[in-house]
Order: sequence, then C-alpha cells, then structure tokens
Amino acid sequence: MLTRMTDMIVELLGPMGPLIVIGGLGVLLIVSTLLLLPKPRKDPMDRLREQTQPVRSGADGKPASMRRDTAGSRHTRKLEKYAAFLEPSDEKEMSEARLRMMQAGYYGKSAVRDLHALQFVLSVSFLLAGLAAALFVVDPDAESPAIMAATVLGPALLGYYAPKFWVDNRRSMRQEEIVRGFPDALDMLLVCVEAGQSLDQAIQRVGRELARGYPVLGEELQTVSHEIKAGKDRSDVLRDMGKRCGVTDIDSFVTVMVQSAAFGTSIADALRVFADEMRDKRIMTAEEKANVLPTKLTLGTMLFTVPPLLIILIGPSVVGIADVLGG
Repeated sequence: MLTRMTDMIVELLGPMGPLIVIGGLGVLLIVSTLLLLPKPRKDPMDRLREQTQPVRSGADGKPASMRRDTAGSRHTRKLEKYAAFLEPSDEKEMSEARLRMMQAGYYGKSAVRDLHALQFVLSVSFLLAGLAAALFVVDPDAESPAIMAATVLGPALLGYYAPKFWVDNRRSMRQEEIVRGFPDALDMLLVCVEAGQSLDQAIQRVGRELARGYPVLGEELQTVSHEIKAGKDRSDVLRDMGKRCGVTDIDSFVTVMVQSAAFGTSIADALRVFADEMRDKRIMTAEEKANVLPTKLTLGTMLFTVPPLLIILIGPSVVGIADVLGG
C-alpha cells in the first residue's frame, strides 16, 4: 500500500514528490496549530485598570495610553496570543527557562516567549529554504535520499538549536566574567567597609567602579544597590543576585553576608576572610592552568617538530633506497 502510494506520488510530482508532500504536510500542521490555539482570557485586573484609569487625549485626539504605546509592548501583545504554544506549560520548566534567560542577561518578562518564537520562525524559515534548495538547486537524480533529507532538515535543525546555543554561550561568558572579576570586587568591598562605609554604600561604590573593567558584575552590583534603595530586604536582594549569576562563588558570598547579618558578626571580618579565600582560589586556578601548559606544549611540539625532524633524518636514506631498488 505504501509502495503504491509512493509510486503514485512520484508519477504525479516527479522524483521529489514524497519530499514535497512531507514538506507540505509539515507546513499545514504548523498553520493549523497556530489557527487552533486557544485565545488567552483577559485578566479581570487589566479590565479594572482600564476602567479606573483616566483617559487623557492629546492634540491628535488619541488617549495618552495609546500614544505611549511602544513597539516592544505591541510585539509582546502579539506574542501573547501564542503564549500557550511558545511557553512551557509546566511551571517548573517555565521557571527554569526564565532563570536561564536571566543568567544570560535577558531580564525581560517575555524573554522565554521571544526565544521560542525566534526558534519557531528560524526553523520554519530554514525549512522552507532547504526545501527550495532541494527543489531548485540540488539534482534529485544525482544525490541520494539521505543527502536530500539532510538538505531539507539540516537547516531546520540549525534554525531551531542556534538560538539555544547562543543563549548558552552568552550565559557561560557572563559567568566566566563574573568569576574573573569577583575577587577584585571583594577586595574593593573590604577597602570600602574598612574605610567606614556601610555595606550598601560599598556595594554601590564598587558597582560603579567595576562598570568599566567588568560590566556584567558591575551591573549586578548596581542592580543590588537599586533594589536595596527601593526598600527590598537585603537578604532577599543578595539571594536574587546569586540566582541571577548562577555562580558558586556568588552563592557562597551571599551565604556569608546573610549569616553575618543574622548573627551580628562583623561584616569587615567576614569579608576579609572570604576575600583571602577567593584570592587563594584564584592563585590555585592560575597554578592549575600553568601546570597543564607543559602537557599542551608537549603535544604541540610532538605534532609540529617530530615529523619534520624525521623527514630531515630519514628522507635522504629513503631516497637512496628508492634509487637503488629502482636502478
């Protein structure tokens, strides 16, 4: 039955018939999924705010709320229709995805939704591009079915996984920069606290000073300072910073600061001990990299030195043997 259907499709559409049918069914499935998505119900609180908010019209006759509408908010409202399709339904998965985006530096409310929308758009676009390449560029008679399938599905997989790779790479780069600049931040915090400043003032000053050398860590410290000024509890703010950074050293620092505030011990002493430990850890990391360096140099030396040396030493003998045997 399946062979008969395949032969019929090939007779009607040519050698690329099965591939065209599969691509058309995929596009049809995507379009039907988008059309059958349930519409999100409007929040009653939003309706109440619209009723209680005074409407002020400008010179153009439009309400002020409409004039303040930006392109980003319009984009967010468009994506809200497809929230059930673009966001994880499980609350745990949603919180993990949101935390991953925050650790990558994307703090927007719709960051997870934007990521999934980008994955969907790129995968569909690259799928159509691969299908067009398979139809008009690649010769179906000269290539095998595996190569044709890779031509169509390869770009689609690339478009789906490329945004994830970008987010993971950006997240690892941010964490590496935080780890690299955190010992210097601790030393500066210790100097500021011992000079007579409070911990909040020290965090503000260090965040401002680190913005040039380590912008990611400086931004995090400035965020902590702004949240403390807004009236949020310092312990909660520090814990939020540990979650946003996703670095073990920051979690240890948060634990030390929270315990120091809870038990009433000296913050300067805690910072001094922790700064010494972080300085020793940085020295140990540098020594570890230095100890690995000879092994890497040995491999490079063997790879780029031994073959030319063998050619120089054994090459004339090989040529002489070849002349004798050939003569």
